[in-house]
Amino acid sequence: MSKTLSTIGLCRRAGKLIYGFDAVVEAVKPPDSKVSGVLVTSDLSEKTKKEIRYECGKAEVPVTELPETLDDIKQVIGKRTGVLAVLDDGLYKSVVGSIL
Repeated sequence: MSKTLSTIGLCRRAGKLIYGFDAVVEAVKPPDSKVSGVLVTSDLSEKTKKEIRYECGKAEVPVTELPETLDDIKQVIGKRTGVLAVLDDGLYKSVVGSIL
């Protein structure tokens, strides 16, 4: 398992992960957003990526594309989803740092 997936699993166990398009869009809405950053999978549709970037842009929340796929995420969190929001700055930086 990659370091990225391990860190995402840690976020889930710590209760610092929101997943699913609608839940993430709701979570990033200002003014009470606690989202540090949003992650999207590599095989997510371009339309969905564009929509999530638009919503996050309005809220000034960074979006990072993961090299992992929907199926990789399912192995870690148990749900096949391509949109994840991390609610902790340190964990988000750790996920992004593990990609590079």
